[in-house]
Amino acid sequence: MKANEISDSAGTSHLGASVAALPFVHAVLAADARADEPPARSGHGGSGSRGLIIREKEPVNLEYPIANLDGPVTRTDDFFVRTHFPIPAIAAKDWKLTIDGEVERELTLSYDDLLKLPAKTAPMLIECAGNGRAHLASKVKGLLWESGAVGTAEWTGVPLSAVLDMAGVKTGAIEVILQGPDSGEVHEEPKSPGVIAYERSLPLAKAKRPEVLLAYKMNGKDLTREHGFPVRAVVGGWYGMCSVKWLKKVTVTATPFEGYWQSLEYAYWRRERGRPTLTAVTEIQVKAQIARPGYMEAVSAGKAYRVFGAAWGGESEVAKVEISTDGGKAWAGAKLLGEAVPFAWRLWEFAWEVPKAAGRYTLMARATDAKGRTQPAKHDPDRRTYMINFVAPVEIEVN
Repeated sequence: MKANEISDSAGTSHLGASVAALPFVHAVLAADARADEPPARSGHGGSGSRGLIIREKEPVNLEYPIANLDGPVTRTDDFFVRTHFPIPAIAAKDWKLTIDGEVERELTLSYDDLLKLPAKTAPMLIECAGNGRAHLASKVKGLLWESGAVGTAEWTGVPLSAVLDMAGVKTGAIEVILQGPDSGEVHEEPKSPGVIAYERSLPLAKAKRPEVLLAYKMNGKDLTREHGFPVRAVVGGWYGMCSVKWLKKVTVTATPFEGYWQSLEYAYWRRERGRPTLTAVTEIQVKAQIARPGYMEAVSAGKAYRVFGAAWGGESEVAKVEISTDGGKAWAGAKLLGEAVPFAWRLWEFAWEVPKAAGRYTLMARATDAKGRTQPAKHDPDRRTYMINFVAPVEIEVN
């Protein structure tokens, strides 16, 4: 295979961008190995990591170079990393999960207890709520993710509903709070009232859905530390801040949870009768992302080029993807690849006959989901710096 070719999941060779020439930084986390704890990073699929972009060194925040997209499942070593505080080192033998609050029976489960329960494996996408923040018109607060704070992995774990059933949820309960052991103090606005833990809540109805897992494997292997070892939540269809890592406590409550990460951060302005109210970010918005060609990539004039990428729709399936090669003046349908999988992304391709005239061209991709929702042309400022799914142009050079 030539250097400027890629292969899809079926092994077919297609013309594409060279990934070897892209200047990405390979970030390696030091392992704090123990007998029952995996190394900080472990590969999946043989080839290992091809380099993650460092967005922040401490706490660790790493972005997947979206141009490396080559299949429906993201390798573990290539999966983006989002943390708010230092990554905890927890041995499997020391891990405990407490289920308390509005339950009939308070439970404490060990790692071995969880592994004995019936499990399921499913591919599900996780996207940071701030993915695409770097594309906003002006520099904003928060990590400046470009397009790679997203990925689809195969997760294995126990449905949260099974554990809630074991504890017996009381009548009147409305939410389930997921808490991790990672904690610290937020010094930027909005400042935290001292040291706080990372925690988010789910409505009880969502928490009992089959796509909400207490996951202990990722792509067939034990979770790595930066991805939540020993156990994390995976909440299919909702943004990544809900998929709490290193999960230690599940609290069922009869009152709305209004913690820092629920009401100040990861919240947006929702308007009812013109009144703005801060509301927790939840469902992933429909989105198509161009992986290749990359920004300002040089493309040969007058030749066929395979425009390639992924699209996703949160709790809804992707119905179609459209491509514009003239900056949004005209649109044409892309080909969806493979079969639709709930809560995972869908790959797509578009055969572009590159113009013979040299110059700068703007490519755009937009997706529409099964509910008829299409990506907007502009970012809604009421969303603050979250849920960024407006159509982002990709400029390239034809020569």
